Amino acid sequence: MFLHSVSNLYHLTQTQTLGLGMMSTRRASAVAIFHLARRRGNTFITIPTVTNPLLVSSSFSTFSTATRTHPVDKTHFGCIDDALVSFNRMLRMHPRPSIVQFNQVLTSIVKLKHYATVVPLCKQMESLGIKPNVYTLTVLINCYSHLSHLHFGFSILGKMFKLGLQPTTVTFNTLINGLCIGGQLLKAVRLSDQMVDTGCKPNVFTYTTILNGLCKIGKTDVALKLLQKMKDRGLEPNVVTYSAIIDSLCKDKLITDAFNLFSQMKNKGILPNCFTYSSLIQGVCNLEQWKEATRLWNEMVAMNIIPDVVTFNILVDALCKEGLVSDALGVVDTMIQRGEQPDIFTYNTLMDGYCLRSQMDDARRVFDLMSSKGILPDVRSYNILINGYCKCRKIDEALILFDAMSQIGMIPDTVTYSTLIGGLYLAGRDVAEKELFKEMYTSGQPLSIVTYKTIMNGLCNHGNLDEALKLFQAMKENGLIPNIVCYNIIIDCKCKYGRIEDAREMFSSLPVKRLHPDVITCTIMINGLCKEGLPNEAYDLFRKMEDYGCVPNSCSYNTIIKGFFRNNDASTAMQLLEEMVNRGFSADASTVEMILNLFSSDADLIRSFFYAN
Repeated sequence: MFLHSVSNLYHLTQTQTLGLGMMSTRRASAVAIFHLARRRGNTFITIPTVTNPLLVSSSFSTFSTATRTHPVDKTHFGCIDDALVSFNRMLRMHPRPSIVQFNQVLTSIVKLKHYATVVPLCKQMESLGIKPNVYTLTVLINCYSHLSHLHFGFSILGKMFKLGLQPTTVTFNTLINGLCIGGQLLKAVRLSDQMVDTGCKPNVFTYTTILNGLCKIGKTDVALKLLQKMKDRGLEPNVVTYSAIIDSLCKDKLITDAFNLFSQMKNKGILPNCFTYSSLIQGVCNLEQWKEATRLWNEMVAMNIIPDVVTFNILVDALCKEGLVSDALGVVDTMIQRGEQPDIFTYNTLMDGYCLRSQMDDARRVFDLMSSKGILPDVRSYNILINGYCKCRKIDEALILFDAMSQIGMIPDTVTYSTLIGGLYLAGRDVAEKELFKEMYTSGQPLSIVTYKTIMNGLCNHGNLDEALKLFQAMKENGLIPNIVCYNIIIDCKCKYGRIEDAREMFSSLPVKRLHPDVITCTIMINGLCKEGLPNEAYDLFRKMEDYGCVPNSCSYNTIIKGFFRNNDASTAMQLLEEMVNRGFSADASTVEMILNLFSSDADLIRSFFYAN
């Protein structure tokens, strides 16, 4: 049974001291996961709640007053102009400062992320006879790496050898990091092996960089092997190393393996950080393991690990997906109270939560609030609202948003077009849909399977099977391979319009195309065969469903039972009905009505049969 959403569970007393305020914040944020867990039948300690209703306007009351402050690093320049002034002043000095002081200025510029500025400065230094050292050239390699010109970085490495300079482990790590960022993992591994030939040993950072790169491309199994290799070479992984693999395991839904590695890490005395816990919480939330999410959250705050915006966003997302948008708003208030400002992901998640509940006015208010706070909506923001409006059949509002995107120079993507095309079909505006499809095609926006599926579904729903077949063929000619959903749409349409032979032929061709019929495919064919007066063939297919790797569901049973009734085989229908009930499925309303109509004299007996089961 769904939990009734309470409006404000996260109220913070204004007179609290800083320490108590932090404790209350942690406690309040944990309540949200408690509510998720309680929905799943788990029992926890009761947390007091505030009963005042929380409106959208008041939910964000602290948005305007909360600000984040960052300490200013007094040892470095605050802006690029100050750094350049200092650099030029040093060039004019007689005698000039040492290369160490120049390196300090270059490092400050790198920290300001003005990588392109460092390159000409290094050239200017050399032209004036200021000889670089290993540190200088390593800084330059780092800049080339960030500028995606790693080939120049390797040229600098060659220059080091030419000048008789010995590259350090940091030099090689910088190149390895650049290779990993560029997805060249194999070259990164080779370079780590070649380091030894120059007298440099790979360190924890070397392996962690490669491990992180492997995890980002989904090669978790290879990352685990490298982790073992790292241990075998006497290098102890740190929290960053472990966390990267734990995060990757969670994304692969290998939660048990992730927790085993998590335990290994803690047993070695390596303390987890916010990223470690965020990864685990995200992993268990994806599997709807709310009790485990609660335990992790409580463990995290007990260790005085302060959640960041990512951690809060995970919780906001989980709550919104469960329909608890009011609780999600409370989490946002808690974020702000502890100095974390909501980002575009936070706002998009809240909008999506409201759209899932068809509360479009609230979703639009969040959209407008985001803009008023200086966070520009992105394409996803517009797509969320457009999708919400389309599902609520408010197609004009969706079209207004679509036009607004063009007015601000934002280019709609494939999702935007596909969503709006589907909305136009739902609204019965076929002409507008076709015009939008042409616009999408001429704009150069790639047509996805979702786009074709949406249009084919609309055509079939309006009886335009021949047009749908042409589009189906065009999709294949454009290099897109139809999935089982696309075939289901076409097979269903063929069955509905009496083309059972064509439907049977397409169904039989699926294995050749390396596609497996799913429960929907089989149910569609069963329904079509029954309508064509072929209940025995439908029955054979029903019994073969498990051979295709799909088990009959409630819809499958109801479909074939009604099919036998329509074909005047009440005996087989009743046998299937008993089998369905024994498997824990229920007859739908139309099945019950059909049974009552056929056996009106025994209506009371039939009713008692259903109620008894």
